[in-house]
Amino acid sequence: MKKDVAVNCENTFSDADRPSKTKALTYVALGVAVVTVCAWISIPVGDVPFTLQTLAVAAIGGILGWKKGLLTILIYILLGLIGVPVFAGFKSGVPALMGATGGYIFGFAFAVVISGLAKLIPVKNKFARIGVFFAANILGLTICYVFGTAWFITVYGKNVGSIGVKSALMLCVVPYIVPDLVKLFIAAVLSVRLGIYLR
Repeated sequence: MKKDVAVNCENTFSDADRPSKTKALTYVALGVAVVTVCAWISIPVGDVPFTLQTLAVAAIGGILGWKKGLLTILIYILLGLIGVPVFAGFKSGVPALMGATGGYIFGFAFAVVISGLAKLIPVKNKFARIGVFFAANILGLTICYVFGTAWFITVYGKNVGSIGVKSALMLCVVPYIVPDLVKLFIAAVLSVRLGIYLR
């Protein structure tokens, strides 16, 4: 009798968890779709294309939290790795991911975690929360910049020729700073506005 009760309780909890897991997977799938579409909205600017991915990554971290946000980015990278054209310019595969700008894609994983961790900071004031998310987004993108630029210098140096840190920053970071700050602020606002609905 006790065994039957235990089994029934276990099944009940399992059934209760199922909708939340389904909802979480749905959010992750939507996140992957958003990052992909934002990658496709691309303007060629030098070696690194201008996309809306920084907006998408920061917003996904802030809205979904760091765990689901990280899962979103890892699935996105995996899809690109196996040949689905999810990267900027409809690119995919190992060459796109391991190329000179691939480090910025891997850097999204760091950025989304930092943005997602901001969701855990207990700030009730709406404007203060936007400030917290904005600061976290900047920190996350800075880490992405550092990782991506170091990767760029290494790969570019092997395939094209030696390039200094200053030159790499002028190519890969400086032209994007102002637009990225605008996108990060928009992502912070979206994190506060939508985060209360998507839990």
